[in-house]
Amino acid sequence: MLIGTVIGNLWSTQKDATLEGLRFLVVRPMDAEGRGTAETVVAVDPLGAGIGDRVLVAYGRAARHAIGRGHDIGFQSAVVGIVDRCELDGRTLALNEEDDPS
Repeated sequence: MLIGTVIGNLWSTQKDATLEGLRFLVVRPMDAEGRGTAETVVAVDPLGAGIGDRVLVAYGRAARHAIGRGHDIGFQSAVVGIVDRCELDGRTLALNEEDDPS
C-alpha cells in the first residue's frame, strides 16, 4: 500500500469490459518526508475521493477485493481509504494539496 495525493481524474471511453463503470484517479505517492514523488499511479476509486485528498492505495488482490470483484479484472490499484491524519516520526503530515510540503 501507499499514501498519496489525488492530483487528477482519468476518463477513458474505450477500455476493457471489466473496467466499465469504474472511476479512475491519478495519484501522486508520498515519500517518507510527506513530499509528493515524481511518479504517479492510476487507481480505481470506489470511495469518491477528490483532487487534493490524501488517499490510501492498495495493489493486486487487496485492490480487487476492495472493489468487490474477482481476479479477472484489468486493474492492479484501488483507493481503499481517504486519510484523515498521518503521523511519521512524530510529525503530522499535511492532508490536503494546499498544505503539501513538497
